[in-house]
Amino acid sequence: MRQKIRMGMIGGGRNAFIGAVHRMAANLDGLIELCCGALSSNPENAKISGRALFLPENRIYGSYEEMIEKERNLPEHERMQFVSIVTPNHKHFEPAMLALSNGFHVLIDKPVAFSLAEAKALQQKVKETGLQLCLTHTYSGYPMVKQAKQMVANGDFGKIRKICVLYPQGWLSESTDDHNKQAAWRTDPSKSGISGCMGDIGTHAAHLAEYISGLKITKLCADLNIVVEGRKLDDDGNILLKFDNGANGILMASQIAAGEENALKISVYGEKGSLEWHQMDPNNLMVRWLDQPMQIYRTGNAYLLDIAKQNTRTPSGHPEGYLEAFANIYKNFALTLNALQNQEKPLPQHLDFPDIEDGVRGMAFIENVVASGKSDLKWHNFEI
Repeated sequence: MRQKIRMGMIGGGRNAFIGAVHRMAANLDGLIELCCGALSSNPENAKISGRALFLPENRIYGSYEEMIEKERNLPEHERMQFVSIVTPNHKHFEPAMLALSNGFHVLIDKPVAFSLAEAKALQQKVKETGLQLCLTHTYSGYPMVKQAKQMVANGDFGKIRKICVLYPQGWLSESTDDHNKQAAWRTDPSKSGISGCMGDIGTHAAHLAEYISGLKITKLCADLNIVVEGRKLDDDGNILLKFDNGANGILMASQIAAGEENALKISVYGEKGSLEWHQMDPNNLMVRWLDQPMQIYRTGNAYLLDIAKQNTRTPSGHPEGYLEAFANIYKNFALTLNALQNQEKPLPQHLDFPDIEDGVRGMAFIENVVASGKSDLKWHNFEI
């Protein structure tokens, strides 16, 4: 009998913003059910949170260690099949490693770990176990991002010459770190890691640049700034990039751009034309040619490529946004797990989700950017 893919969740309890987003995304296509959770490091809060989600009392756990141990001992047709980890950065590695060691697939918020060394250890564990690890670089889930990626891969724009990706936010323009839960851990080196802004949103920008272009960053020159007095981690930065085909690029990420919301924007320039996509207007993809009028591709239309259509749920003119993009990550991951469960080979379009390799590159990006920012050298090799 065919069943939904069973998910456990670590973190994401009461008042946790991203946990609710994960659950909505997981539920959207009816492929996944939340069957258990260790929803808080506080056992009492974990119980309250689990009851609020109508989880069975015996599947609400006080710690991730308890959850993984008890789920492992359940019959195969009952136990969770993967765990979604929605905790701050410093609590990614241990539960992910324990889950993989006990035979569970993992879906995890980015960045994948607290350090590059931890990311590499997870990479090795994934290789040893043959299990899947999915990383929520959500912006790669948008249909028009997938359209852009396929157009580049098809050679529509010729050789890529330049990539500009900008990610300005304004929510940390003032020092609210002491009374804003989301700001507090992101600006704390013991929880966030060695970078603030670049670790939080710069990694998204770098992943999007590589995802759409199909290129890899090989060198960078970083200028990191702490603008708000008293902060310990960067809240603003500018990076020059070199890619493995010789293209150059610019990446700007800032959380002190007053008045900005979540204004991620990418432009990719080739020999024959270019594309432009904005996260705050995600249903449009602007395409410009050397010798033709500008075109605007719209989500949901019949003229789009199959990969965009397969990640769209509504007809043209019905906007899709962040939750649907997030859900595409979950959907493709679930379809991959379903194929593996039935001893089938996953379809290439279902394997189109960020994985441990992207996680390692994300952590390498953070460490290389911080090293470059501290160095007097103009260019810093992107080392993994």
